[in-house]
Amino acid sequence: MAKKGDWVRIHNVVLKAEERTAKIPTDTQHCDLEMWDKGSLLEDSAEIGDPVTVETATGRIAKGVLLEENPCYKHSYGDFVPEIIEIDKQLRKIMSGGER
Repeated sequence: MAKKGDWVRIHNVVLKAEERTAKIPTDTQHCDLEMWDKGSLLEDSAEIGDPVTVETATGRIAKGVLLEENPCYKHSYGDFVPEIIEIDKQLRKIMSGGER
């Protein structure tokens, strides 16, 4: 259970697909415009899935469904690509004046 002041991540559907403008690509027209945001919980307490209000780091107030308490970054630069090592070797050789 998240408590007031806890750092949380929320989700909100900003516009349903049918509310979006026709001036966007066709495949995009069929998707809701969604927002994920992080901030300090303003409610006294909340469970995952509850509608909540947060204050973001910039002071903006945002509403959405509580997804996660104490969210962290979970990204990477992908899997190792062996060809990058060879590119690195070739580039260093070219830059040092060895090969053109």
